[in-house]
Formats: sequence, structure tokens, C-alpha cells
Amino acid sequence: MNEMILKENSLLGEKYYFLSHKSGLEIYIIPKKLSTYYAAFAVKYGSQDNEFEINGSFHKVPNGIAHFLEHKMFESEDGEDTFVRFAKTGANANAFTSFNKTSYLFSCTDNFYESLEILLDFVTHPYFTKENVEKEMGIIGEEIGMMNDNPGWALMFNMLDGLYKNHAVKINIAGSEESISKITPELLYECYDAFYNPSNMALIVCGDVDAQKIVSKVDEKITSERRPCAEKKIPNEEKNSNKPYVEAKMDVATPMFSIGIKDLDISEDAHERLIKSSYITVILETMFGPSSLLFNELYNEGLINGGLGYDFEHNRSFSFIEISAKADDVKKTSERIFDYIEKVKKYGFGEGLFDRAKKVCYSQIIKSFDSTEEIANNVLANVCDGIDFFDADSAMSTVNEETALEIMKKLFKREYSTLSVILPQNKEVS
Repeated sequence: MNEMILKENSLLGEKYYFLSHKSGLEIYIIPKKLSTYYAAFAVKYGSQDNEFEINGSFHKVPNGIAHFLEHKMFESEDGEDTFVRFAKTGANANAFTSFNKTSYLFSCTDNFYESLEILLDFVTHPYFTKENVEKEMGIIGEEIGMMNDNPGWALMFNMLDGLYKNHAVKINIAGSEESISKITPELLYECYDAFYNPSNMALIVCGDVDAQKIVSKVDEKITSERRPCAEKKIPNEEKNSNKPYVEAKMDVATPMFSIGIKDLDISEDAHERLIKSSYITVILETMFGPSSLLFNELYNEGLINGGLGYDFEHNRSFSFIEISAKADDVKKTSERIFDYIEKVKKYGFGEGLFDRAKKVCYSQIIKSFDSTEEIANNVLANVCDGIDFFDADSAMSTVNEETALEIMKKLFKREYSTLSVILPQNKEVS
């Protein structure tokens, strides 16, 4: 077994323990004297990973299989429901699948180590049969229907479909009723064996815990055998968006829109990706945050109903920015946003605005260490992209306005963008 490493950040006043387990499992333990415990057992495998190669063999599997697999992992051969097992220890358990990861998790205030044993046990013991797979198809089919009826969900995936031509990030995480109908127990075991490999997994624990006791629990449950990892296949994309405009009509009271901007300038180096993420964070807060000039103009003129939202993803596989709002006049409001982008390119962010936004972003890093759940999920997001989460503050400290403006000018281009719109059933774009 490798030596446990203690890493400390004096500026944040935080520390964590790291161990590369003999199985290849990465273990991150963040000791926090808080009232709750939180643990996540995660796989670096998500909805985008539908094409892969392992042991010289190429595999193409149905869309939605990673999410389907997540659901079926709670099934056990003895018939006992995993959620019932957690309920006996008083833990609140859950799981989720995203584009690039699957995470099984629980939070609790007592009986932490008993709950940890359950987590490690059920994720390492798959049980798939023809009967339980067919039963799950109906359940997930209903979930897909609810997702498709959710305007916010449709808005985002229409935007991604507009941005990307080939990348699987554009596909609904749960797949479609047609794609999941092709899933079999054999395919689930195939994907499990390819990705649910300790060398492709991480355990993140946060709370008032004993690091050595956690490692002992892992030793009991995880085999020392190392297996080859699957190699993910990421398709090529053109820089320009796939479709400049995507529209749908749904049962909404007010039109809603999302501007997506695709970014193919992704470094192979994890630390460089972290630095760029830090820049994007501050750029977005400066331009679209609640204290921004644009937000106040749009709100005061009644062009947006509520807030101006923004989000972004920047990892080794894909990168995009999303700016969203509700507006009666979608065309006028979206054009004002594009005009504002061009104005910033020409004249800059505005005196003092960038530095103020940077302070806000830095304070959010510090505040994130007040919650075991937020700490663990931040660690997880970074771990899945090969980044040390303790480097976030030092990366943020390197951010400067001049370089930010250069990045913004390269990234915010109309030809890289898609406008996704959801309209009420009886309304046209004005």
C-alpha cells in the first residue's frame, strides 16, 4: 500500500489526506469538525462515454447506459433494497450520473463507518438479470418522459444540440426510450467491467473521521487486483456551432432562452484547464453576475423576468458557456447580450468591475469549505478532471484583467454560439 499523503493549504486553513490504494482507487479524506458526514464513491464514467476501447476491442453502446447502470447498481442478489440498508443506519443515500462521472453517495450524522461499508459493498457487487433490466426500462422511460417535459432541461439540451454535431454531450443523460430498449444485462456487465475499475474510481470522504479507519474499511471491501482501464473515444468537433438557432414550444408562461458558446481550446494539461476555468469564472461574474452592468440594464428596462443565469463546463473532453434568462422579447434581449459582448471586447470590462468580481469568486471558494457536501462534490468535480482542488485559490490568484480580456475576445464569438429558445405554445419569437 502506498503511503498516505497529508496536503495542507495554509491560506485556506484546510487540509486533506490522499492515498492511492493498492487497487488503484484514489482516496481523498477531508477532516472537518462539522455535524455531518458525507461520502461519495465515484466512477470517472458518464453519459458521454458511449464509445470506448478496452483490451484492443472497440465498443459502442446505447445512449443512456451509464445512467441505467447507476439505477441498477442498487439491486442486490439477495433482494434487499440498498436504500433500506442505508435507512437502518440513518443515512440519506443517493446517486447521480452526469456527462463525465457517476457518483454514489450518502450523508449522515451517526453510524458513518457502517454506512461506508454499505456504500463500498453495493457499488462493488453488480447484479443484473433479464427480469430486473426489463423492469427498469419502464421506470427510466417515465423518467425520460418527465425530463423531456421539463422546459429547463429541454432548453439546455437543445442548446447543446445546437452547439455540437458529434459529441455525446448533446445527448440526454438518460438516453431515449428507443436507446434504453437496446440495453441488456450483458451490455451492463460489459460497461461495468470496463469502467467500474478501482483505477478509474475515487472515494471522497468529508467529516470528523479517522483516516486510517476509512482505509481499513476499503481494504476489507476492495480487491487489490489492478485491471486495465477503458480508453474513451472523443469525436472531433468543428469550432463553429452546429446550429445557430434552436426553437421549441412547451407549456411555459414566459419565453425562455439560452445562449451557448462552444470552446474547443482545451489544454491537455490539467492545471492549465484549472487556470482557464478560474478566468472563465471571473469573466462570467463580471459580465453577467447580479452586480454587472448588463444585468442591471436588462432588469431595469424590464427585458428580463427575474435573474440572468450563467454557467459553464470546462474539462478535458468538452467546454461550453451558457447564459440564460426569461424574457417576453427574446430577440431584443438576446441581441442586447450579444451587443454587450462586443462592447466589452472594444472597451473592456469597466473600471473596478473585474477586481470586484474576482473578490466575489475568491470568497465563494472560501465559503465552499463550510459544508461537507459542498467540499466533497467540489473535490469530486476536480478529481474527475485530474485537478487538485487545493489549487483553486492559487489559480484564482493568478487571474488578471488583461489576460481575461484576451481570453474573452477569443472565446465569445457569434459563430461559436447557439441561441436556444423555449416559447409558449401560442407564441412566436418577437
